[in-house]
Parts: sequence; C-alpha cells; structure tokens
Amino acid sequence: MNRILLFLNRFIRLYYDGFRDMPNWGRKIWIIIIIKLFIMFAILKIFFFHDFLKSKYDNDKQRSEYVRDQLINSHATHD
Repeated sequence: MNRILLFLNRFIRLYYDGFRDMPNWGRKIWIIIIIKLFIMFAILKIFFFHDFLKSKYDNDKQRSEYVRDQLINSHATHD
C-alpha cells in the first residue's frame, strides 16, 4: 500500500511540476486541446449521437438482445 501511495505521489508531482514550469504558449496549447476535447465529446454527442437503443427498446434485456444479435449477424455476414 505504501509503494502505491509513493508511486501516486511521484506521478502527481511529476505532472504538477511540469505544468507549473510550462511556458505560457504551452499552457495556451493545453487550453485549446481541452476546449477541443470538450467540444468533441460533450457538444457533438448531444446534437449528433442520440441514444438509439433507448429510443427503440424499453428495457435492458431487449437492448442486450439487439446488441448480441447484431454482433452475431455481423460476424456471420463478414466471413
């Protein structure tokens, strides 16, 4: 347990020191990257990727059967 905590402490300190000593242009690049990731995963998901399974099926059992059938049929048609 002590070794894990020591490893985590070193890991966090490495990144903390790296970001603290980073030049201003590096921080601006990281801000741009974080904003881009937020747009890709949060905003685009809301508008373009609706929940297909929840809209077509009422419960988890029906959803899992549909996914299983799609996986099996997809595998059989590609052989």
